[in-house]
Amino acid sequence: MVSKSAKREIGQRLLAAFRDAGAVEIAPDILLDAATLLDLYGEDIRARAYVTTDPVRGEVVLRPDFTVPVVQTHMDGGAEPARYCYLGEVFRKQDHGDTRPAHPRDNEYLQAGFELFARDAEADAEVFALFHRLLAPYGLHAAMGDMDILLDAIRALPVSEARRAALLHHVWRPIRFARLLARFSAPVTPRDLPDSGAPWTGLRTGPEMEARLATLAAEADLPPLPAEWTDRLTRLFAINAPAPEALRQLRALAQEIPAIVEAVERLASRLDQIAARGIDPATIRFEASHGRESMEYYDGMSFAFTADHPDWPPVASGGRYDALTAQLGAGRAIPAVGGIIRPGLLAELEASC
Repeated sequence: MVSKSAKREIGQRLLAAFRDAGAVEIAPDILLDAATLLDLYGEDIRARAYVTTDPVRGEVVLRPDFTVPVVQTHMDGGAEPARYCYLGEVFRKQDHGDTRPAHPRDNEYLQAGFELFARDAEADAEVFALFHRLLAPYGLHAAMGDMDILLDAIRALPVSEARRAALLHHVWRPIRFARLLARFSAPVTPRDLPDSGAPWTGLRTGPEMEARLATLAAEADLPPLPAEWTDRLTRLFAINAPAPEALRQLRALAQEIPAIVEAVERLASRLDQIAARGIDPATIRFEASHGRESMEYYDGMSFAFTADHPDWPPVASGGRYDALTAQLGAGRAIPAVGGIIRPGLLAELEASC
């Protein structure tokens, strides 16, 4: 069992390295207002957050993550460019129902993080290279994705605006997304929805139900998504290879999906910038679907560093979240990218050597 003091010591080393990289230390509150924050996290984090009610503040949550409160702080008056770092506990429920793993994960653990707010084309490469350098002694596996490419491909689908919006909304929920894609790829079965005159029941209001019925009626006249587009999207999501090979596959697929050309070339530039910092892109695995099961606020590059422990979460992870700054900045967006490292997992790796 690794002691908390050993984990915190590694966290302090990481914090010092982040400060050396130009970051200012920041310490968000542990108890946060739930109403705003929980809407910005993915389903996984929302399901595992510790939520309670305060008689004065209303619904509050124990800090499940640092990025959102750091963005809130920056959007309230931070300058550009800005680099922030932090070290502290986050809190997440780890076990569900009657199923308990043999080695349950901590529900309270340290995160050390670095966030960069800058209109700099090399910001992604800067953050990835910083994390790569700090984690190099641990023999971890680096993976990268790019939600920009997936989102551009979905926007290019020849479907109605309502269907496109539904797919974009659920892209971070792979099972739900797959069901929607299958539904939109098949002919619509007409539904007979007679007006029974019965009162509305359930949680939806009358106008909401009427809007839903109107949507179902409109869908009856929509053609299915052509099979070639379903195939293109499936092939895109399945790309998983060393970054140079993945880039070759993406460029080939861009001949069929021209809308992703710009995002693919941005990826190519990022890999060149990473190589210029002494990292061989062939050692990075590019997984097209990488960001789909992490934070829903990642809308560009995402990355993770994992150990040879299948039951462990990533030792480090991060990504770009420009849209989050627009949401929290009332429309005033600032390009932003960052990530976190779990000092506790590094301590376990050091103890096992």
